[in-house]
Amino acid sequence: MKTHIKIFASVLAAVAMMSLSSCSEEGFFDVKAPSAADESNVYSNYTLSEYAIFSIAETFGHTNNYRGRFLPWYGFNTDVEWYNGTNTTGKQLAQYEPTTNNTQMNLDNGPYNEMFVGIERANLAIEGLRAYGDVENQPDMAYLLGEALTLRAMIYYDLTKAWGDVPARFEPINSENIFMAKSSRDTIYVQILADLEEAIPYLYWPNESSQTATTDRINKAFACGLYARIALAASGYALRPEDGTVGTGNLGSVRKTNEPALQAEVLYPKALGYLQEVINSGTANLVSSYEQLWRDFNNYDLTAGKEVLYSIPFSDGRGRWNYHFAGSHEGSSYIGTAANRGGDVGPVPSLYFKYGAQDVRRDVSCVNFDWIEDSQEPAGIDMWYFGKYRFEWMQTQPYGGGNDDGLKPVVMRYSDILLMAAEIANELGQPDVAKNYLLQVRRRAYAGNEAVADSYVNSLSGKDAIFNAIVDERALEFVGEFLRKADLIRWNLLTKKLNEAKADMNAIAQRTDEVYYSYSEDGMSLNFWGLDPAQSGISPEGSQWILAEDYFQNFDTELIDAIYQTENPNTRQFWPIFDITLTNSQGYLKNDYGY
Repeated sequence: MKTHIKIFASVLAAVAMMSLSSCSEEGFFDVKAPSAADESNVYSNYTLSEYAIFSIAETFGHTNNYRGRFLPWYGFNTDVEWYNGTNTTGKQLAQYEPTTNNTQMNLDNGPYNEMFVGIERANLAIEGLRAYGDVENQPDMAYLLGEALTLRAMIYYDLTKAWGDVPARFEPINSENIFMAKSSRDTIYVQILADLEEAIPYLYWPNESSQTATTDRINKAFACGLYARIALAASGYALRPEDGTVGTGNLGSVRKTNEPALQAEVLYPKALGYLQEVINSGTANLVSSYEQLWRDFNNYDLTAGKEVLYSIPFSDGRGRWNYHFAGSHEGSSYIGTAANRGGDVGPVPSLYFKYGAQDVRRDVSCVNFDWIEDSQEPAGIDMWYFGKYRFEWMQTQPYGGGNDDGLKPVVMRYSDILLMAAEIANELGQPDVAKNYLLQVRRRAYAGNEAVADSYVNSLSGKDAIFNAIVDERALEFVGEFLRKADLIRWNLLTKKLNEAKADMNAIAQRTDEVYYSYSEDGMSLNFWGLDPAQSGISPEGSQWILAEDYFQNFDTELIDAIYQTENPNTRQFWPIFDITLTNSQGYLKNDYGY
């Protein structure tokens, strides 16, 4: 796939980049030069059309797009994920205090602009395939149209997650539409949900075709899940300008939409239908071992038909995933360099204590040790790491020490299908259906202790109890996958949950217990005694245990306040459009939300 991307990207890149320029030569964008890459030649040919689709995904790896700006910065801070440090110019983005000249984002090739490059390439492909692809009679050409529609929907969803209201650009650039003002995100939601309804019948299930044999191509299961994810956001809470004031500088308020087409009673039955179509298809499933799921991730397993439904298709030498999100390594043999790698971010310390002692996800998701050369030492109560991402698990293709590791970030897993279905079924008055889907996720988490999961789910009574259980389950299941911020916003729980995390961490900082650690038998991790409050005051038996000096007393309490830097995080749910983009918009774009 990466070879195809390189070949065809050059065909479209020049035109796509024009979406960001300030060129004003009249009619420039309406001129069509004769070429072997003329759209009628491209989009009537499967191979060339496929290259056009690959060119959309090629934008994800651009230096300051998903690779180096959007993925490292969007999704923080939440009640379960935070940056391991106090405020800096970059961390303002995570700590709800961004400025319009933020040095990480005020770039002419920042993610806002680069996402629109991807949208332009999608628009060109969609228009070309509709005109020349014979999608009614050629299923593979129809698949490509479905793939382009789904990729455009995903990019637009990510734009609205980060910026709220943005221009609604659903046709290729020409001299009439090169500059556009913001549209209400409702307009975008209505369009991309309709696009997905069109796309889903065109797409193949995982492993139904050669195109969907791996998770770095779009498949029907992912598109169904994306419809539900967008429906939940579109019908939920968010900071919104008052109706009719988008792009005027309106402060906005946290509320639901007034758009009739986006009400829950309209979208939820459709969304649940799509989710149940995935569940009933049998084309995806929960991997029985939560740990093996993440070992496979670190070893580049893109096999379709398992749990992962779609992964960002970075090429093998692109993408900074473990570089940012793995546990901290300083000069270990697993990173191939004497420099420090990983450890930038991690779970909020209080999350570890939310897991049940028998929940297998806890010690996979939350680790509290640094690698110093080829040994480990406790990282301290305030410095946790995502154990899902580990350089030491990269055996198939070990990390070579550079800025990129080639890992393909997970966009959606089958467990999200189940938990979204549980949430929607609960809202539609189907509590038994909701509990069944929740139980499937919970039983995997308590593998070997399934009776504990059964007892917990069976004890849930009433809509509110089931909803709160799903809120908690999504935190435990998806920590480090950066779904939480959008979840908290749509539930109108952002500030509430951040304040709860602060209170929990302040309580942890008051503990005076002694904590001990020992080395695991395989030499790949540390065991801890004393983190569990039930072990307080009880010394462990055995000479292998080492006292971690002043473990709780070393909590840097400045980190607690730094989880957000503004008075109310709800006023900073979205980033501003940054200065360079505003200037180049010729006055068409203006920030809302008080920026």
